Amino acid sequence: MIATRHALPSTRQSLTHKFCVAGIEGYLTIGLYEDGTPGEIFIKISKEGSAISGFCQAFCRAFSLSLQHGLSVKDAVVRFKGMRFEPYGTTTNPDIPETSSIIDYVARFLELHYGEPGGRRM
Repeated sequence: MIATRHALPSTRQSLTHKFCVAGIEGYLTIGLYEDGTPGEIFIKISKEGSAISGFCQAFCRAFSLSLQHGLSVKDAVVRFKGMRFEPYGTTTNPDIPETSSIIDYVARFLELHYGEPGGRRM
């Protein structure tokens, strides 16, 4: 079986969401295919140059490539939701008041907004 990559078009719609996890501010940007489904993610956090910033960038590259090779948002959420490591704790999002990591936050945000057909879109 050979997986085929479905890259996003050069110009695409996206959603940018500001978040704060345990006092660490960041921005989650979700690049969308023409049908409105996620095809890539980017995370920019306030601790630029830190290990967590580098980890977030690596995670985003792998996550985006997985989506582009056919991993569904639902399957991604199952794999990343609940991961626990610092920073974790309270957030500024009333829909996700506490989280166990930035990766958990991203998975829960995607589940909330893109996890089910006809799910809430921003």
